[in-house]
Amino acid sequence: MAQTKDYYAVLGVSPAATADEIKKVYRKLAKKYHPDTNKSEAKAAERFKEVSEAYQVLGDAEKRKQYDQMRQLGAFGGFGGAGARTGRSGAGARAGNSQGGYQGSIDLGDLGDLGGFGGIGDLFGSMFGGGNARTGRTQGPERGQDIETTLEVPFRTAALGGTIPVQLEVTEECPTCHGTGGAPGAKMQTCPECHGRGTVSFGQGGFAVNRPCPNCLGRGQVPTEKCPMCNGAGDVRVRKTIQIQIPAGADDGTRIRLRGQGGKGPNGGPPGDIIVNIHVQPDRFFKRDGLDLIAPVKINIAQATLGSKVSVKTLGGKKVAIRIPPGTSSGKRFRVRGHGIARDAAQGDLIVEADVVVPEKLTDEQEKAMREFAEAGGLKY
Repeated sequence: MAQTKDYYAVLGVSPAATADEIKKVYRKLAKKYHPDTNKSEAKAAERFKEVSEAYQVLGDAEKRKQYDQMRQLGAFGGFGGAGARTGRSGAGARAGNSQGGYQGSIDLGDLGDLGGFGGIGDLFGSMFGGGNARTGRTQGPERGQDIETTLEVPFRTAALGGTIPVQLEVTEECPTCHGTGGAPGAKMQTCPECHGRGTVSFGQGGFAVNRPCPNCLGRGQVPTEKCPMCNGAGDVRVRKTIQIQIPAGADDGTRIRLRGQGGKGPNGGPPGDIIVNIHVQPDRFFKRDGLDLIAPVKINIAQATLGSKVSVKTLGGKKVAIRIPPGTSSGKRFRVRGHGIARDAAQGDLIVEADVVVPEKLTDEQEKAMREFAEAGGLKY
């Protein structure tokens, strides 16, 4: 049987890990392997992709539930206990077969929509003869596919909030056939493969498996002539631009869910959602500590020794005056209340960090003055 990755192993967490634990590990790994910080490491991008794929499943409660069900069915080559939740029924299921194997049936429709699972959906397509994005369809209305993506957000946009346009590929109902799969004027007739049931059964490893009919895609009917635009699929892939509203104070790892803007629901079902994972880009000047902003300010030896007043620009563009006391050493911090990141009702501070700059070269006059200063203070050099 085909295997796929164990997403718990990819993240290095236990199957019993809490949602917060999984999120914490994902953030750590995403920062470690992000391509922007590992440009010279070829394998980092692939590792980042694996980590993101794993979190797309385990970070979503519903997808994780479905994934755990499939692990228990042994769908991933032994990662879970095969047969632990097989949905067995009937005398054959209770008695087993003469070789001690399991006899029963599994309806793949019970596992829900796997379209948003990436590699998992591909796995089940290869195992059970699928491959079309709509083969999991039943004849009743179904919820559309969720679309998940990662968005690179500038530091200041994440801190202050803003709107970023994003282009995504989504599955929409074919505008020519309106989801029927038939060409204009074509008639619908009972599918000769499934005789109108919409599903077919076949043996797989000692048990019967029910899957959507590959001929009618689970509809139970087929057109006399296929739609020329979608080739009978009933839907098409289109690109559309979505305006993503970034809330003020968004941090790295923030997830934004746009309800009802994902894939269209088959057979009149509700549309899915768009889930955006935020990755905040570093800033050239500011660093972030929760809602506090850290701003380094360069001062010279005279300013550090004698004291001075410096001007620091805030994230919003305003300037605030900071008094540097005499004897300030490099790394000393000064807190300016209320000029950090605002999120909901909370407000962070601006933390100014002194960076004492030592000149690389001195003129003869400057060197003489420095020596006199050192000798007057009893300093050794």
